[in-house]
Amino acid sequence: MADKTLPTTKTDVAPAEEVANLSVASEAEQNITPWTVEGAVVNGEQQAVDYNKLIAQFGTRKITPELLERFTTVTGHEPHLYLRRGIFFSHRDLEKILDRHEQGKPFYLYTGRGPSRGHMHVGHMTPFIFCKWLQDVFDVPLVVQLTDDEKFLFKKELTIDQVHKYAIDTVREIAAVGFKPEKTFIFSNLDYMGGAFYRNVLQISNLVTLSQARSAFGFVGESNIGQVHFPSIQAAPALCSTFPGIFGSRKDAACLIPCGIDQDPYFRITRDVCPRLKHPKPSLLHARFLPALQGSKSKMSSSIDSSAIFMNDTPAQIKNKINRHAFSGGRTSLEEHRMYGGDPDVDVSYQFLTYF
Repeated sequence: MADKTLPTTKTDVAPAEEVANLSVASEAEQNITPWTVEGAVVNGEQQAVDYNKLIAQFGTRKITPELLERFTTVTGHEPHLYLRRGIFFSHRDLEKILDRHEQGKPFYLYTGRGPSRGHMHVGHMTPFIFCKWLQDVFDVPLVVQLTDDEKFLFKKELTIDQVHKYAIDTVREIAAVGFKPEKTFIFSNLDYMGGAFYRNVLQISNLVTLSQARSAFGFVGESNIGQVHFPSIQAAPALCSTFPGIFGSRKDAACLIPCGIDQDPYFRITRDVCPRLKHPKPSLLHARFLPALQGSKSKMSSSIDSSAIFMNDTPAQIKNKINRHAFSGGRTSLEEHRMYGGDPDVDVSYQFLTYF
């Protein structure tokens, strides 16, 4: 999702000076932003993403066995395998959502997709599969934001008609996961913007300074003004008053957002402004990235066909991609492989089995 008008900067929590310090990239630092996912470079070799470092860098908290035990106690359900296997590994205030469920207070789920082509890859399915399970466990509403406007602003090669068509095409793949129709609202920003949604977008944008946006997202002089404004659009669905058709006039329904860890900068800003708008701060669950076929040093990318398995790939195409491109945990020689065995920590096919 990277765009050439944006620098590959680090993002961190406020205050601004802390973020600014992380913006100075060095050869050894990993680079995780909403547009770029790259492991650190050590001695000229790119490394896998260090998720423990991200927890410290972003100021989140690790999902612990104790928290999962409480999840089971409160919900009566064994945690999803994505939680048990550490695919969702980090959180912000998950315990507050469990408190709300225990107390019978309202909350809802929010996730999204930025469609840059007509079909999602299997890595995009992770939050939707997880949200389906969460919706079944908690029996709560789910809103799904399709950020076709973002893709138009950040992908210069795409037209506005293309991104809108991609968003509509994406709906079928999302709906196929099996969400409850009566409790699920999937919307395109290009179609839904207006009314309560736009009022909240404006209120959020009025509370976020250009300096904060630059620090969190690395915007530069060449960034267009739509890019700078977009974070307020992704933030707005975390406020329940954005959806009067679901919540009426209330402002007290909390929000739980399962998403990739690279999306956290959007919601750090959201959590900062929510109390000033008299809404609860959203809670988050952060997922690891499904590795690219070439290995865990980067994630699957819609713009690199050989890195990903797409939802419309045929069985023959999937087999061919794995055989040709999937990084192997095998050793450099048959003798070494017999002596030491394969390395599942770097074998992409093994990693995929962890998810699916």
